[in-house]
Formats: sequence, C-alpha cells, structure tokens
Amino acid sequence: MKLLNFITNHVVKLGVYTERGILDISKSGLNLSMEDLIASGDEGLSQLQKLIDGATDPSWYCPEEEITFAPAVLHPEKILCIGLNYVSHTDECQMDLPVFPVVFSKFNNALAAHKENISLPEHAVKIDYEGELVIIMGRTAKNIGKEQALDYVFGYTAGNDLSARDLQFRTAQWLIGKTCDQFAPIGPMVVTQDQLSPNCLEICCTVNGEVRQRGNTKDMIFSCAEIVSYLSQQMTLKPGDIIFTGTPSGVILGYPENQQAWLKSGDQVLVEIEGIGRLENKLKSSR
Repeated sequence: MKLLNFITNHVVKLGVYTERGILDISKSGLNLSMEDLIASGDEGLSQLQKLIDGATDPSWYCPEEEITFAPAVLHPEKILCIGLNYVSHTDECQMDLPVFPVVFSKFNNALAAHKENISLPEHAVKIDYEGELVIIMGRTAKNIGKEQALDYVFGYTAGNDLSARDLQFRTAQWLIGKTCDQFAPIGPMVVTQDQLSPNCLEICCTVNGEVRQRGNTKDMIFSCAEIVSYLSQQMTLKPGDIIFTGTPSGVILGYPENQQAWLKSGDQVLVEIEGIGRLENKLKSSR
C-alpha cells in the first residue's frame, strides 16, 4: 500500500496512491489520520484495503498534480538519524569506519513535505544534501533482535537529511547543523513494509538535474534491521518514530575544498528511491 498526507482547506488528510489517482479517505466518511493508521497495525491496514477495494465513486479521487503534499509523517516522537552508514561516505568524509551506528537526531521543526520550498537558514552558508531511505516504525520496540526488527516497521519513505556543515562542525555535537527548520523533508509517499524490502534499493540524488549521489542500500554498513535492533536496545521506539538510515557518497562535504559549491537559493534537489518515488524540494532565501 502506498500512502500519503496531503492538505485540503488547511486540513491534513490521509490519501492512498491508486491507478485512479489519489484516494481521499475522508470522502468515505472515515476520519483516519496517518498516525491512527500506524497505531492500528495490521487490522487498520486490512480495513483500509477493504475500503479501497470498494471505493468506486470517482469523486473520491483527485489527480496527484492537484494536491498539496504534507510531510509523510506529522508527529513522530523521535526523529533519529544514522551517520556514516556507507563505506563510500565514510571514506569521502575522511572518518573512521564506525564500530557501532553513529546516532544523532532532528526535531519536528525540521519536517517538510514533498515539493515544499525549503527556506535557507540566515546564519549558515555551507548547506548540503543527503539522500536517504527513511524507516517509519509501526510497533513499540524494546530490546528486539535484528531477526525480528523489520516486523516492527510500518513502512518506508524517502528523505533528505539537509545539513548546515558550518553549524554542524562548530562543536563535536552535530545537532545544531542538522535540525534547522525544514531540514528533514520526507515523502512523497509511505510504502508499507509488506510491499518493499529495504535491503537492495537504488538511491539517487540530483541537484538541478545533475546526478550527485547514486548508491544502493545493500551497501549500508548497518542494515535497516540492525539499526532498528540497535536503537531498540538503547531506547523504546514508538509507532510513528522515523529513522534516517544514512547516505551514500557524493555529498558536497566530500568534494575537495576548492570544488565545494554549497546549495543556494533556487537549487532544486531531488531524492529518488527505487519503489518509493521522487522527493523534490526547491531551496529559497529566507532573507
């Protein structure tokens, strides 16, 4: 199942990608949010599938190009991120290969939607992209093994771990350069875990049509299952939590210093992940 959040009359609604277009779940009379659906588990997905199968009224559908997207998940308790999770990215950043997952976080102020314009922070100039697969948790997970870890996942989406490198490396803690407003766009859709294996997916990131990153999740140092298991051993993961799983090589930080052309106002960044789709965002000046 392919799901999304979209906005109508300032209200966020749950939609489903179908061959007929975007199915507006609210048109059926069902008041269901993405968070409600995640919390309801398999039973909720089963009921939703029945609704989809019986949704024959054309007025319940609208073309994708006519909708305004909202972030794929709205209210995660936690936004967790894994750094240096591809050997190629570790090499280009000239950092040691991690023995354990490198974990940092973002806050909800960083969430942004597909096709949303991203305002550049006023006090940073070294803005970088990081195309990533994003995990969305579906069940409460505490001290689970990697063999069962993916059973606790609701689905997957695409993300861009936007980073202000000049802020990020002011101190040993990366947080301040990672959670600027709108620095965690996710979308366009959530693909449920029964429809997608995260272990071998092509990832591509382009800037103004130029390919900057091209990788595959099979090259992760720590797999999605290992990430979820490891995090669950340190904290309780909750339904709706999202996890950025790391980025392949090709980020601006990895270029020689005299070739680092940081993102600027007007740049169009596109993250495409096999089986999920394209997450597009345009950068604009906040001044």
